[in-house]
Parts: sequence; structure tokens; C-alpha cells
Amino acid sequence: MATVSVVIPTYNRVGRVQNAVESVLAQTYSVAEIIVVDDGSSDQTMAALEKYQGLTLLQQVNSGPSAARNLGARHAKGEWLAFLDSDDLWQKDKLAKQVAFSEAHPDIKWLYTNEIWIRDGVRVNQCHHHAKLSGWIYPECLKLCLVSPSSIMLKRDLFWAKGGFDEALWAAEDYDLWLRIACDHPVGYLEEALIVKYGGHEDQLSRQWGIDRFRVMALEKMLYIKELKAKPDWWELTRKNIVRRLGILAKGYKKHGKVEEAEAFLRQREVWQDTKNIEP
Repeated sequence: MATVSVVIPTYNRVGRVQNAVESVLAQTYSVAEIIVVDDGSSDQTMAALEKYQGLTLLQQVNSGPSAARNLGARHAKGEWLAFLDSDDLWQKDKLAKQVAFSEAHPDIKWLYTNEIWIRDGVRVNQCHHHAKLSGWIYPECLKLCLVSPSSIMLKRDLFWAKGGFDEALWAAEDYDLWLRIACDHPVGYLEEALIVKYGGHEDQLSRQWGIDRFRVMALEKMLYIKELKAKPDWWELTRKNIVRRLGILAKGYKKHGKVEEAEAFLRQREVWQDTKNIEP
């Protein structure tokens, strides 16, 4: 049977992380281990988690979600990694159905599921542009982060072959990693909503203003990756996406009175508008 290691990063979410852990303990598929990484919380997270039997509890100085997930992955022993954000929950058969899918599609090294969205306590429908896809999804991944970290299950060796999460990114780190994987690996997708994703709370990282600057950093890195250079059409889509996002960033920063930053984004945009600056 496939062995699955579950990694849960958390920071000052003593109530929510307990619910996340319990949703893993309730799985119909037995996991190899549950690793919770406390990213320097100042609340009672560690004390609260000690009541659960069998957890591996790790602590680090506050270093961000990328570092926390990577630390958990370094301690993992399973063939597969499954990540769960501490403000989300799994349906009880999430892992069982993903493992069954992986056994039916042995060529697939990463797979994700649909999700239920709860925002400010109310269930909301996903917009059309959030529609999930399977297969070669790189072009769609450029537009937005299609894959929720809480829905992913991927081979541990693939995770490390791609370098894990970029610890220089405190936001959009999932967008960055999925791009690096999607450029040369098709993804499996389960249409059933097997996770519950919560939003609207103040500490939700995706609510941060100006998060697109981290996505631009991720995209700029992609233009130098050999796997993408081998796909000129995707390379060009990536370059155009950088130009578009930098224009949006410049407009947003100018609107907020950050004129110097806006001008810097426009200069950066000019560099990427000329394809002679970098050849695929």
C-alpha cells in the first residue's frame, strides 16, 4: 500500500490547527505519519497538540510557510507527501480516493482535488475562471494558482527533485512550485470536493495586498529553467504574463501613493517587453 506522510504547517492558529489535525485522524486511509510544524507561534499551539497521540511535532523560528513545509518534508518517510494548511480541513475519504486514483494511474506523480470554499462562515461558489483541470495545466497555472496546497498529494521524490518550496517567498510559494512541476509533469485531478478551504480571516496570507510581486518573482525564475526553455510557446506565454502582471503592479502601487515602487515596476516591465533581453 502507498505510504503517505502528512505535513501541517501552522502559525498562531491554536484552534484551527486542532481541527485540521482531527480531520487527518478521521481519514479512512491510514497515514504513515502526521507532522505538524509550528512556525514560531506565540500562542499555545504546541501545548494543545500534545494531547494527540502519534503526532510528530516540530518547531522552528518564524520563517514562513515554505520553510515550515520543507522542514516537515525533510522529516517525512512516506512515498507520498500530502500538505494541509492549518486553516483547512479534509473530508474523511480524501486520501483514500487519491491513493486509489494514483494506483489506477501509476504514471501520475502529483494529483489534487476539487474543494469547498467557506468565506466568513458562508459557503461560496467558485468563479468560472477557477475551474480545475487535469493533464498539462502549465498555461492555466500562469493565470492563477489552480492547485490548493491542502488538496495536493505528490511523490516525495518529485517534491525534492523540484527543490521543494522556495523559502525566499513568503507568499505565492505554492504558485511557484506548481509552475515548476507543471512545466514537465501532467497532473491528476479528482472532480469531487475533498477539502474544505476557509477564507476571510485576517491571517490568511492570500489576502495580502501586492501579492502579485511574489508571482512575478516566480515567473521570472521560470524563464531560466531548462524544462521551460524546451517549450518556446509556454516560455513566451510566461514572458507575456510577467509583462501583464508588472503593469498591474505599477498601477496598483501608484494608486496607493507608492510612486517610486510603481516606477521600478514599469522599468522592470520594459526589460521583459523586449525579447532580446533573454532568449529561450
